[in-house]
Amino acid sequence: MTESLALFFGAVIVDNFVLTRFLGLCPFIGVSSRLGAAVGMGIATTIVLALASVCCLLVNTRVLAPLGLGSLSLILDILVIAAMVQLVEILIHRLSFALYTALGIYLPLITTNCIVLGLVLLNESMSLNLGQSLIHALGAGTGFTLVLAIFSAIRERLAAADVPEPFRGTPVALLTAGLLAMAFMGFAGFAGSAA
Repeated sequence: MTESLALFFGAVIVDNFVLTRFLGLCPFIGVSSRLGAAVGMGIATTIVLALASVCCLLVNTRVLAPLGLGSLSLILDILVIAAMVQLVEILIHRLSFALYTALGIYLPLITTNCIVLGLVLLNESMSLNLGQSLIHALGAGTGFTLVLAIFSAIRERLAAADVPEPFRGTPVALLTAGLLAMAFMGFAGFAGSAA
């Protein structure tokens, strides 16, 4: 139980995919201007992460490994991720058209979001079992959602602030992201005590 909690909270805070691994920066910058869209993107990405990590692990261990086709794992991982994104896109379209429209082009771009493939490859390199892969995926998705929500709240405040002209827009967003990354890096010392 302790190992599972350490894996989950490690992915949320200590090894946050956006702020410490620098994965998923496109939706981090692109969708984080409004809190509602940022949380929606975080939830959609979390669902895709959970589904993709479990499905890719099952395909790799139950289908490819017994057939000796391990060299095809990357190609099939990408196909599984694309299928999971399409499934989530259809569900969001049917359940919340407003969220579907707010996410726009960034929803199908979850397919190319490097967090998803990075998580699948990291789970494989860490030799995580099915339960651990799911916990790690949920932690990564929760961390992604947390960072998107924090960053979008900061960006909403910055939109109302008196920012000097050269720093308005993307420059101040990148500076803020750097400061947020430094704040999260302060949790790096907890990695040894959690394990």
